[in-house]
Amino acid sequence: MKTRNIHNFTQFAETADYSFISNLNSDPEATQDGVDHHPREVLSGHYVPVAPTPIKNPEYVIHSKTFFQELGLGEELVHDPIFQKVFSADLSTAPTPMNKQGWATGYALSIYGTEYTAQCPFRTGNGYGDGRAISIFEGILGGKRWEMQLKGSGRTPYCRGADGRAVLRSSVREFLAQELMHALHVPTSRSLCLFTSKTETVMRPWYSDGSQSFEPDMMLEHPVAITTRVAPSFLRVGQLELFARRTRAKNKSPETTKELKMIVSHLIKREYKQEVDQSHPFEKQLVELALAFRGRLTNLVANWLRVGYCQGNFNSDNCAAGGFTLDYGPFGFCEMFDPAFQPWTGGGRHFSFFNQPQAAELNFKKFCEAIGELIEEGSDEYNELKKLEQNFEDVMQEEFKRVWSAKLGLTSFDSDLFQTLIFLMIETKVDFTIFFRELSNLPKTTEGLKKSFYGEVSDELTQKWQSWLERWHENLLSTGHEGPCEISSKMKKVNPKYTWREWLIVPAYQKAAQGDYSLIEELQTVFNHPYAEQTEEVEAKYYRLRPREYFLAGGVSHFSCSS
Repeated sequence: MKTRNIHNFTQFAETADYSFISNLNSDPEATQDGVDHHPREVLSGHYVPVAPTPIKNPEYVIHSKTFFQELGLGEELVHDPIFQKVFSADLSTAPTPMNKQGWATGYALSIYGTEYTAQCPFRTGNGYGDGRAISIFEGILGGKRWEMQLKGSGRTPYCRGADGRAVLRSSVREFLAQELMHALHVPTSRSLCLFTSKTETVMRPWYSDGSQSFEPDMMLEHPVAITTRVAPSFLRVGQLELFARRTRAKNKSPETTKELKMIVSHLIKREYKQEVDQSHPFEKQLVELALAFRGRLTNLVANWLRVGYCQGNFNSDNCAAGGFTLDYGPFGFCEMFDPAFQPWTGGGRHFSFFNQPQAAELNFKKFCEAIGELIEEGSDEYNELKKLEQNFEDVMQEEFKRVWSAKLGLTSFDSDLFQTLIFLMIETKVDFTIFFRELSNLPKTTEGLKKSFYGEVSDELTQKWQSWLERWHENLLSTGHEGPCEISSKMKKVNPKYTWREWLIVPAYQKAAQGDYSLIEELQTVFNHPYAEQTEEVEAKYYRLRPREYFLAGGVSHFSCSS
C-alpha cells in the first residue's frame, strides 16, 4: 500500500477511525462533555470519555523523524498550529472527523501474579487505570491502524488524587527510549512528538546534585510536558483481567461476561488478525490468541535481555496484550553487568534484569485466567489453554537460548560455555553492551575485551578468560559454514554499539528544562543507528564506561518513579 503524504492537519484528521470507542462500551455514568477529572469508581464500561487538560504556553521540543516518515507525515506538520494545539492536549480546534474528547481506560493490577486492590482509593479495583494518559486519536496511517495517547494530559477518574501531569524529565526519557528500542528492533510503543510548557510547573520528589540517597531527598519544581506515544492499541493484560475479575464477583451484573468477551474480541481484531482465524468457533480463537501472545511475549522478553533492558515494574497493567514494550516509567539499561540489576527503588529483585522471564510468565498466567473465563471448564479448548500456560517456561527457555546463541555468534546454545561466561562477566565487572560489541570483533585474547572492563584483571582471571575464549573459538569454528567476517557481521547486528546510559541522558533533560533541546536531538540521532559505527566523535562520547562518580548517584544509578 502506498503511503499517503500528509502535509496539514486537515489531511491528518481525515485518517481518523475510532474502532475502540465505536465498538466497545462507554461508562454509563460518564459525563457528556468529558469534564470528568476527579477520582471516582468506574463500575462498568470499557472506557471513560475524558477531555484532556491542555498544558499552558506549550512549546515544541522534538518529534520522531523516522516515525513521521513511516506514517507518511510531512515534516512541516509539526509547525501546523492545530497539530501543536492537539498534541499539547487542546482538542478545541481539531477538525472533523476527529473527536474533541479523548478516552481513558481502567485496568486491574497484579504484581508478580498477585492481585491487588490496595492501590485503588476505593479498595475495590474500580478506580485503577489511566490516571494521566488519555487517548485522543485512532486512525489509519502508513497503511496501519494506530492509536495515539497523550501522557501527562491531565486528570481522569483514575487519577487517584494526583495532578495528571508528567514532567519534562520523564517525558524526555520516554520519548528517547521508544526511539532507541525501535532502532534496536525490540517491539515497542512509538514516539510521535514531545511538547513542554514554558510556564506550568509541578513539584516532584527528586535527588539533589551529588546525592547518593536511595530515595529522593528533596522536592524539585519541574516543567510539565506531554509526550505522545503511539501503538496499534493500548490494550493491556490488566484490562482483560479487570473484566475477568468482574465475571467472578458474587454481585456481578449480567453485562460483565459480555463486556469481557467484547474486549477480548476487540483485541483479536486489533492485534491478532493474522494469527487468529475468526471463522473458527470463539473458544478455539481464544486458544489461538493465547498461542500467539505467548510467542510475542517470550520473544519480547528475550529481546529485552539481548539489549540489556530492564522494565523495572512488569506488572500486568504494564504488560501490553499486543506483546510489545509499553510503559517507560522506572526502566533502565544494564551497564555494569549484574543479573539482579534493578534501577527502580520500589521494584525489588522480582522485577530485576534476569527475573523478567518469570515476571512475564506470571503475566501470561493472568492473561490465560482472564480469557479462560470465556471457555467452558473441562472442554478440549480449556485443556489446550492450560497446556499453553504450563509450557510457557519451556518456550521462554528456547527463546532465551536463541538470543544468547546469536549474541555469541553460535548456531546452537552451549549451556556450559554460557554459564562460565556469566560468572566471568560478574567477577570481572564488565560493561554489558561494550563487552558483547567487542566480542563481536572475535578477539582471541583478553586485550580485545579490556575496553569493557571496569577494573584491573588479575593474572588468574586473565587465564580464565583466555581459556573461555579458546573454547568459544573452537565452538565458532565447529559450525564450518561461515568465516570470521560473516560471524562478526551477524553478531554486530544483534549486539548494539550504542545504548542508553542514564548519566548521558541526565544532561539532556537538564538542558531541556532551560530551553535547550540540542542534546535531545543529538541523542535521537545516535539512538536511531545503535548498530552502526558512527563517527569518531560519537564513539568518544557515547561508547565508554560509566564514570565512577555516577555509580551510586541518585537519579542515575537508581531512581524513584516520581514522574
